[in-house]
Amino acid sequence: MASVRIREAEEGDCGDILRMIRELAEYENLSHQVKISEEDLRADGFRENPFFHCMVVEILPANGEPQGPRVVGYGLYFFTYSTWKGRSVYLEDIYVIPEYRGQGIGSKIIKKVAKVALDNGCAQFRLSVLDTNKRAMELYEALGARNLTEVEGWLSFCFEREAMRALAGN
Repeated sequence: MASVRIREAEEGDCGDILRMIRELAEYENLSHQVKISEEDLRADGFRENPFFHCMVVEILPANGEPQGPRVVGYGLYFFTYSTWKGRSVYLEDIYVIPEYRGQGIGSKIIKKVAKVALDNGCAQFRLSVLDTNKRAMELYEALGARNLTEVEGWLSFCFEREAMRALAGN
């Protein structure tokens, strides 16, 4: 395998991150739900108090190759708070382009996020996965994650913009 580097994303990575967000949405058959732009990523992730943090995975060129590093994956996360456990990290997305899957890159992203969580005094880090993504579920469980749907019965719900407007009386 080529040399891999995982680093904090920079503002200039937003085009690659958005490309991979769209690829992930397509893989999950949810492309129609992607509404953000590169400008949204820049504004929300690269300011004084960012809404999210992101790591990118680069494949480094071999000696003598003219092209620079190629971004082939990302992990987008944010800090949250559990009223039971305290500080937490939520990994919103983890994605590796298909030709680089099965090489341990996803595990490396998860390990980096775990380190960020521990370095920031977090008690846990959570993520969600579609019930059809058996390969990812097996990876997460092999790395020590608990399936909270099975163990505790938790389900996820979401209030989208129109529901929020109705609730807020707008």
